[in-house]
Amino acid sequence: MGDEQRYGEHVAVRRHGHVVELVLDRPKAMNAVSSEMARSIAAACAALAGDAGARVVVVTSTHERAFCVGADLKERNSFSDAELLRQRPTARAAYTGVLDLPMPTIAAVHGFALGGGFELALSCDVIVADPTTVVGLPEVSVGVIPGGGGTQLLPRRVGAARAAELIFSARRVEAPEARELGLVDVVAEEGGARAEALALGVRMAANSPVGLRAAKRALRLGHGLDLRAGLEVEDAAWRAVAFSGDRAEGVAAFNEKRKPKWPGE
Repeated sequence: MGDEQRYGEHVAVRRHGHVVELVLDRPKAMNAVSSEMARSIAAACAALAGDAGARVVVVTSTHERAFCVGADLKERNSFSDAELLRQRPTARAAYTGVLDLPMPTIAAVHGFALGGGFELALSCDVIVADPTTVVGLPEVSVGVIPGGGGTQLLPRRVGAARAAELIFSARRVEAPEARELGLVDVVAEEGGARAEALALGVRMAANSPVGLRAAKRALRLGHGLDLRAGLEVEDAAWRAVAFSGDRAEGVAAFNEKRKPKWPGE
């Protein structure tokens, strides 16, 4: 186990070299996202965003049967309309905190990943699941909509019509179909999502941190643009890395047939 730092009661950050684990740790509530937990997720992500040593982030859960079941509806039901409106930026900051992380992010999902729980996973670049995984955006069944990015992130993964069917039906999707539809990217052995995601993180983190962040920026900014505009985004990202210390080291290491020692700048 790497070094651990707590953010509030329900979020931990564990370091495994250049791979950092962001742990959802509210097991008594199946990681339902309360206001306090949302603030903790946002604070942890803000710290990680400025951490040059963090090359890859893996989002995991300590609960045996759930990654995250979404918003804390018990807390929500206690709010007045005014309180619910005031709480909205707090909730939103948790999802955008994960989405805006500048390094590659991987979600390690098992059990239930529903509503905001699935939106946290969708905010990551890659989703690793296990056979127990059940995903879905059931918000319309309780009179709201996916408000943690789901209406925007899901169609970017699976297309507009498929996203509409899933969101409007509010249905839950088990691991085999989720993999087939592209709702998750990898299905590991049962109980193996965390280990698989961390191993993938190690493989990613072996590459240039400058290159990883620039590639993610180009992928994210270019998505949805027309091809020529997207290629301009890519060109700007290339120019940002072309004269970096990482590029010089990468070329030297290739020519000298050795592993690179990335300066990260």
